[in-house]
Amino acid sequence: MSDEEKKLSISRHNILSLVDSFIDQIFQIRKTLRGVSISAIILAPLAIALSIYLLLNPSFFAVLEVEDEFGFILSILLGAVIIISSIWIITGIRQYRLVDSWNKRYNEYINNKEEIDRKIISRYGLDNNNKS
Repeated sequence: MSDEEKKLSISRHNILSLVDSFIDQIFQIRKTLRGVSISAIILAPLAIALSIYLLLNPSFFAVLEVEDEFGFILSILLGAVIIISSIWIITGIRQYRLVDSWNKRYNEYINNKEEIDRKIISRYGLDNNNKS
């Protein structure tokens, strides 16, 4: 093998290693995204339930009657919590599904990579310790 071929081979290996590293980092980020989506699925309904409870509570109407301006602003804020939490639930469910599909594709990638590595090793008579 000439020096240029060796440099090209090393360059290709470095690029493949970089791509593998990038994919591994994305897989690690996936865990964080899954946690965020699960928290959205759990916390948003709690925020909605609490807001609805406050809006339907008879004491809330007493506050509205006594404190006109404060009650009006509080009603708007509780409505905003319900709307934003609803959007957060939908986003969390979509994100969870997306991350789950990433997991399936990542597993397929790993399996394909291992299969290609085995074929290369068997074809060229390499063993696992002599990869370069």
